[in-house]
Amino acid sequence: MTIDPKNLTRNWNYPTAVRFGPGRIAELPAACRELGMRRPLLVTDPALRKLPMIDGALASLKSAALGDCVFCDIQANPVGRNVDEGVAFYRQQGCDGVIAFGGGSALDVGKAIALMAGQKRPLWDFEDREDWYTRVDPAGVAQTISVPTTAGTGSEVGRASVILDEATHIKKIIFHPKMMPAIVIADPELTVGLPARITAATGMDALAHNLEAYCAPGFHPLADGIAVEAMRMIKEWLPMAVKDGRNIAARAHMLAAASMGATAFQKGLGAIHSLSHPVGAMYNTHHGETNGVVMPYVLAFNRPAIEEKLTRLARYLNLASPGFDAVQQWVLALRKEIGIPHTLAELGVREADLDVLTPMAVGDPSTGGNPRPAGLAEMRQMFEKAIRGELP
Repeated sequence: MTIDPKNLTRNWNYPTAVRFGPGRIAELPAACRELGMRRPLLVTDPALRKLPMIDGALASLKSAALGDCVFCDIQANPVGRNVDEGVAFYRQQGCDGVIAFGGGSALDVGKAIALMAGQKRPLWDFEDREDWYTRVDPAGVAQTISVPTTAGTGSEVGRASVILDEATHIKKIIFHPKMMPAIVIADPELTVGLPARITAATGMDALAHNLEAYCAPGFHPLADGIAVEAMRMIKEWLPMAVKDGRNIAARAHMLAAASMGATAFQKGLGAIHSLSHPVGAMYNTHHGETNGVVMPYVLAFNRPAIEEKLTRLARYLNLASPGFDAVQQWVLALRKEIGIPHTLAELGVREADLDVLTPMAVGDPSTGGNPRPAGLAEMRQMFEKAIRGELP
């Protein structure tokens, strides 16, 4: 195959420093001091705030003379108001850095608060489109430490946040390179208490990130290599993590695979996310679970463009009779094993809403990375099949 040398030219970045392993949360005060934080704001969600892990983290900060400032007014699908109120609290308390502690929602809001801490423009002025990130005053971005408690979004190593604009009911991506946390504390022990259903849903989110990155067009062998190894780890360890949440090896491998997914999707995402984002915005469904539901329908649509790639992936995953069908059957079997619904109808999605959902999917930033062009007709067809459970 002849490759145009111009297509070999890319700017690649790898994530930040990661402190990975059981018990590493004990290093939180030291990480704050390393970054010069004297009064960090710990951002988490209301459910986590009630758990001992947050009390323990706040106690360790207080004992290190770093205060015990916490903000937890965050929705499951966070909205702009959550960020605005967090920024106001950050400024009121005189904070000088952010600890984003939790699942994707807390991580996204925490990073967005850090971005907005010293900005004069409104949040939506920094949406990930054109060159809007250049509107950010870099000096006004606070340092962030991220502490993931789920293995799904990979937001702990990301440079963006997904926030719902309540005025338009559209999930928007807020982006700036300095949003990437300076330090990640990835402690698998913090994920042990995650319920089986959320373990399954977040695991499917990690799979969607890696699978879509691998299938996205363009030359990025670094991302492809990371993605296929992460999918191998998910194949081996996700069912085990769902079955036995106290298995630290399973939790650790899934935590790593989630970060790998967010690293790999610098290459791009696709229609799995394009369909999932508006469904989450309209029905408040879990993002990872929604990704898992629509995944096989999007794969079927993309088959003409990804068949060769999925044959290579099937070989790497050691699937019988390597090919597209082998990967599709593995995805379907995995979903069934860990309890992911088969149709969007089971999540409450109605065909009557497709006139609203379809344009939102077409306009989603992920659409540009889909292996096949997907306009209104194609997106609607995928929605219909996913609602009805129709697979070839």
